[in-house]
Amino acid sequence: MANKVRVAIAGINGKMGRASAQALCADPKIELVGAFGKTGASYAGKPLGDVIPLTGYNGSVVVSNDIDSCLSVNQPDVVLDFSIAESAVHHAQYALKHGVRPIIGASGVQPDQVDALRSAAADSKTGAMIVPNFSVGAVLMMEFAKLAAKHFSNVEIVEMHHTKKLDAPSGTAMHTARKISELEKTYNPREVDDKELLTGARGGALESGVRVHSLRLPGLISHQDVIFGSDGELLTIRHDSFNTNCFLKGIKLSIVSVMQMDGLVVGLESLL
Repeated sequence: MANKVRVAIAGINGKMGRASAQALCADPKIELVGAFGKTGASYAGKPLGDVIPLTGYNGSVVVSNDIDSCLSVNQPDVVLDFSIAESAVHHAQYALKHGVRPIIGASGVQPDQVDALRSAAADSKTGAMIVPNFSVGAVLMMEFAKLAAKHFSNVEIVEMHHTKKLDAPSGTAMHTARKISELEKTYNPREVDDKELLTGARGGALESGVRVHSLRLPGLISHQDVIFGSDGELLTIRHDSFNTNCFLKGIKLSIVSVMQMDGLVVGLESLL
């Protein structure tokens, strides 16, 4: 059997970090060798099994204090990052300088940061990924939306998440909007001299005219509608995530695939 891919997880104590740790421990192609969270976190220096209850885990990973100590001690092939965007970009730049392949699962990475990471990955000829959504269903939703956008001139995106989500719009919503905008059409042409009586009531808009709305409510997890309108009809393309299980297939596919890359890839769709 080929050597396992050695993976360290950033953001280990978050929801996705915890779910990923359990999934990677059970995958015969992957070895979880390291983990870290916020610098100075109370769980730094503790055995991973004491921080997260992992079924069937018999490893000896100790949670590192930061990426520097994690990489130097554990020597991973891949850093899977579920921290916040600012930290994830820093971690990715550091990883690339040390020949380690970063996979960013944090949302909120800005276009200029993507460009900087693309240049860094190309210069080092090291694989890297930014994945706005690891769910196969969500990726298909975005691809179907791009296909539909060829035939409609009016489209609005409504993304819905739990109240603890930090960024708005979500990374998935922004990735969807940018994919639709790649068609170089102008959407939602203005038909009246409308006026917002409440700032933000019509959502945010990209230069292409694609509008995005964000809802944050208890009871929601992760949901998105892409709504197209034309004379006499509506087309709604919807995706719902009800737990973290739907992301695990995409996470493992990304880890295995990034080992064959020599530059930056954005989105899971290129792997499907």
